[in-house]
Amino acid sequence: LDGTGLAAAVATMAFGNKLVATLAADVDPDVLFAPGFGSIVAEIAAGKEAAVTEALAAAGLAGCERTVGSVNDEAALIYGATEAAGSVQTDNGGTKEVRIPLDEAIAAWTGTLEKVFPTRTNENRKELSTGIYETKDICVCRHKVARPTVFIPVFPGTNCEYDSARAFRRAGADVIVKVFKNLDAADIRDSVDAFTKAIGQAQIIMFPGGFSAGDEPEGSAKFFATAFRNEKLTEAVMKLLNERDGLALGICNGFQALIKLGLVPYGQIRPQDTDSPTLTYNTLGRHISKMVYTKVVTNKSPWLSGVKPGAVCCNPASHGEGRFVAPKEWLEKLFANGQVATQYVNEAGVPTMDEEWNINGSYMAIEGITSPDGRVLGKMAHSERRDRSVAMNIYGDQDLGLFEAGVAYFR
Repeated sequence: LDGTGLAAAVATMAFGNKLVATLAADVDPDVLFAPGFGSIVAEIAAGKEAAVTEALAAAGLAGCERTVGSVNDEAALIYGATEAAGSVQTDNGGTKEVRIPLDEAIAAWTGTLEKVFPTRTNENRKELSTGIYETKDICVCRHKVARPTVFIPVFPGTNCEYDSARAFRRAGADVIVKVFKNLDAADIRDSVDAFTKAIGQAQIIMFPGGFSAGDEPEGSAKFFATAFRNEKLTEAVMKLLNERDGLALGICNGFQALIKLGLVPYGQIRPQDTDSPTLTYNTLGRHISKMVYTKVVTNKSPWLSGVKPGAVCCNPASHGEGRFVAPKEWLEKLFANGQVATQYVNEAGVPTMDEEWNINGSYMAIEGITSPDGRVLGKMAHSERRDRSVAMNIYGDQDLGLFEAGVAYFR
């Protein structure tokens, strides 16, 4: 708990998972709103109270716990409960009952700053029916490696290299991480040589997330892309993909780099055309940090071989320029080729234009795309941030199996 106390904590818990509470009538009203620094309120399954009491006693904290309420199925926050229902506040024989509908509470909570920091720009809640793409024509690696090596390039502003390296090592890969130095011309030349050598040693190149060069000038990942347009680096990347059956992955800022380089959707480093798919500013016009639900809608990519098409995964998203846009012809082509990898979906697993779920307003709810053969994948949500004891209160599967699939491809 913090300075706002028990009532606020229980309310925000309910806002998150829609499990609402009836607070016990014997909880003093002053306690509800008193600062609660150092206290913890937790939801536990029915019948587990004794186990909690036992554990606290074993830790020398016997008697410090109490039950303050229970989860109800009335879609309302209730205090001082009686059998009476209906109005927001009633008086029954001296016992006050406060009953606040959950929707009303959420509206009050979110509405306070809505005019300052809006949560949506439109009321479009259209659901999409785009289907699932399945094929037997999936790339198979001809150059087997028991323990593949991953090269992760790091630029000033990159901030996801540690998570990415940890995810690949956990999946069974070796990792090379190199920082691109740019203090002077000699540094840049040395960095190009170091990157070229690292790509030659690797089977996978992974462009990590972050804000390379502070997303300036002229948009995200421009520094990333400019460096890799160097003739040596371009040649090294294309040899990796074309001659050694290599893979490439880009997440968030890395996805933006792949788009600007042309590796998605074209599968090669090349200039963008005026009508090429791209990533632009979120419809809200600001950075958004939120858990998102994404659905795998193709089996074409080796990166997605660890999950079945139709699987839904929950991961954090954190970006200001994640809105995927493309002309209608390109959208149709991407779906027809099975290059749309993942889409933003609602709680029912349906792709949607609702900004509650499609947080950046991406066309056709597209969250990730691949190269034509599926070996290059770019996506916005941070699959690499999944780890033990992280976001344990978030429902849904959080493991898309990307990194394990990338390693398995070479085995």
